[in-house]
Amino acid sequence: MLLTSPAGIATSHALRRRPGADVGGAVFKWLLIGATVFATGFLAVLLAVMIVDGWAVLSGNLWYFLTHGFSQRSAAEAGVWQGIIGSLQVALVTGVFAVPIGVATAIYLVEYAQNSRFARIVELNIRNLAGVPSIVYGLLGLVIFVKALEDFSKGATVIAGGMTLAALVLPIIVITSVEALKAVPDSLREAAYGVGATKWEVLSRQVLPAALSTILTGTVLALARALGEAAPLILVGAATGFLSFGDANVLETFTGPYTALPVLIFNFARLPGADWGVNAAAASVVILVLVLAVNGLAIYLRNRFEKQW
Repeated sequence: MLLTSPAGIATSHALRRRPGADVGGAVFKWLLIGATVFATGFLAVLLAVMIVDGWAVLSGNLWYFLTHGFSQRSAAEAGVWQGIIGSLQVALVTGVFAVPIGVATAIYLVEYAQNSRFARIVELNIRNLAGVPSIVYGLLGLVIFVKALEDFSKGATVIAGGMTLAALVLPIIVITSVEALKAVPDSLREAAYGVGATKWEVLSRQVLPAALSTILTGTVLALARALGEAAPLILVGAATGFLSFGDANVLETFTGPYTALPVLIFNFARLPGADWGVNAAAASVVILVLVLAVNGLAIYLRNRFEKQW
């Protein structure tokens, strides 16, 4: 008897209602709920600890803290404005280098290599690169982007830092883009080919719009991870102290000394005194809010593109 028949459906419902019919499923469900509660609770506790530790700055000196630069004279005079600007600049350079290369690589692997042996080998190595520690990418950036490509990057600059983080997040962008393209039904491609569309028309007008929301989400999440990395930036020359841009214009700041929020947090944490610890906690809240804002933007854009599609 087929379960799709009325009698089969009734039997299926009776089995689901019978006590103990799906003990394993119920246990697995509660395990998933427990894991979700644990992860959410852990993040809530972490956020609460940072807010409590940095409350002295967040409640009474937040505007000054956000609009002034670093100072080693006293914790009360120190701010994170330069770190915010530097983080946004590094994220911009990271996106410029990582997004086009990552998405183009995924398109080639899925749409042109089409599950060939070469594509499988490349995808396997990319997945392995996604698990490499960030400090290794910092060493790579120091050797290649700071020294070997000094004529292009101008040494330890925002460009070198952004290219280093681009190499760090590139595997993540490729993996998410590959999975997004694979999730597009083949029937969509076949229907487009059936009405005489070319390979480029199928790709640009059907496949990419269908996968764009997922690709965008993975890309923004990868950039959000780059915003929180400190070790690679320290290795490629991000300053841990005071910076002065002087009369430099916006473009000139990309080829000069720079810092970033994670580097400033590291500097606050290593300085002696409880006041510097308060600054480190407050700066951690600032970078967390920045990352949450980026993630929120990703969710908004994903939902908008999904509705349009």
